[in-house]
Amino acid sequence: MKRHGTQNVGDEVELYACDTQGDEMEAYERLIGDALKGDATLFGRQDGIEAAWRIVDPILNNQTPLREYEPGTWGPAEADAMMGGLGGWRNPPVT
Repeated sequence: MKRHGTQNVGDEVELYACDTQGDEMEAYERLIGDALKGDATLFGRQDGIEAAWRIVDPILNNQTPLREYEPGTWGPAEADAMMGGLGGWRNPPVT
């Protein structure tokens, strides 16, 4: 493990590849248990999931056009046009 500081010096540490206790839950164990009990606390609502898919699905299906822009800029001119009705886009000051 690298020591704190600017020098590239390390210390030996023991690596535990599997350090679980018998009473600890495995990955997804709580999620599956909650689903079986009918506890929807950790799950998204259907209307929220469908809204997310309305945004993501066109991107995944290559229906959203890609806009190229120069590296180091804040995006394509089309992005400025999208923000026009909301007062426009103001680039943050360079510090």
